Order: sequence, then C-alpha cells, then structure tokens
Amino acid sequence: MGLEAAYTEGRTQRGWIEWAYEQNRKQNPELPDFKTFWATGPHQLLHLKWDRIAFSDFRADPAMHPLKTPSGKIEIYSEQLAKIAETWTLPKGDVITALPKFVRTWEMAGDPKAKTYPLQCYGYHGHGRVHSSFHNLPWVREAHPDRVLVNPVNAEERGLFEGQKVRVFNDRGAIEIAVHITPRIIPGVCALPQGAWYRPVKKNGKTVDIGGCINTLTSPRPSPLAKGNPSHTNLVQIEPISA
Repeated sequence: MGLEAAYTEGRTQRGWIEWAYEQNRKQNPELPDFKTFWATGPHQLLHLKWDRIAFSDFRADPAMHPLKTPSGKIEIYSEQLAKIAETWTLPKGDVITALPKFVRTWEMAGDPKAKTYPLQCYGYHGHGRVHSSFHNLPWVREAHPDRVLVNPVNAEERGLFEGQKVRVFNDRGAIEIAVHITPRIIPGVCALPQGAWYRPVKKNGKTVDIGGCINTLTSPRPSPLAKGNPSHTNLVQIEPISA
C-alpha cells in the first residue's frame, strides 16, 4: 500500500521499544541508558515521589491557568451541555442534562423487557487481557478464565452451581460461559468481562457464541452524548445448560 514508512516512522520494532523507553527516561533520569537496560534486564524504580496535585496550577492562579472548559472554571452547570440538549435531535429515551442527575433510560430495571430478561448485565475490564488482546493465549485464559458473575440469590433462583456452564441471552443473541457465584455483585445484576473473542456455533438451528463475547448481547444503539458503546445497558436472562 506504500504506507510502511509513514506507519513505522522509520523505526523497527526494537526502535520503537527504544524510543518509548527513552521517553520514559526523560521522566525518570535515574534509569540506565537503553543499551544498558537491554543488556541487564528489568530495573526497579525505588522511592518514587509523586508530587503532582490535580489542578494545582489552576488553584494557584485561575486566570493564568484556566481549565479546558468554556468558562475556564470547574463547572457544575454546563452551558455547553445545555446547548447540546436543546439543539441535538436525540432518539426517544435519550437524555442529556446540564446538571448531573439520574435519568431513566432504555434497558434498565423497570423496563418492560425486564419481565423476560430480569438481569442487568454490565461489562468490565478483566485482569487477563487488554480489551481483546492476549485472549488467544491459552495460559492467559487458564489463569484468568472468563465467567459471568452472579449473586447467590439469583443463582439459587435458577439452580446454578459454581463453575457450571450457563446460557446468557436476550433478543439480540446468546452466549455460553461458566458462572462464578459471588456476593460481591448485587442481586438483579450480572457482569461479563469485555474482550472475549466471538466464536459462533449452530445449536438446535440457532447461533450461539461459545466464546463469551459480551458484544453478542449489547445493543448497537450508542450512548446519548459520547456516542460510545453502552456496555452496561443490557437486560439478559441466565439459565443452566443441560448436560
């Protein structure tokens, strides 16, 4: 495609490692030069000092160091959000407010769909990968297995036991995954780590994702303001998989 030089900026893989290391060394001059580091291995930084105080420049001199807001100040009421709320055309159910406030939205407790799909499912960052990176490594999956987290109350209602394979589903799709029963998640809620790789298979004429990808269950509808992935706005049901 003729873009290699622009993409790599003239650096090899090791060249990028050296560049990133030297950028870090500017902040930590006690580190050895890259050649020494590469030859000797990891170097531990001891007695780190953290002198950074958030917004300290602004606090000392607000006029000289304004914040990156329209007023240059900390804003409780946002005129910018108020204008967006007045001028944007939003889908039914979407709300943007100038003040932080609770608003009812689609697919949450109290939604008519909750009669069929009574559990609020949200996504979180698991420990074993960065988004979907490293999910292909078997030893990472063994050390950090993907599981749906369920409260003991909801598990008992469904006859679930620890480590059992379950089906998590709604009207957008279904996944099969092991269950982890824990009181660290509240009743009425379940949680899935994001980033698992989609692995569709046919079972009884229907597509089931045995990879455990939360995007199988999420809506393509974006969040009102940032237009991002609303990974916590999902209603689902969970049932045991018969042996």
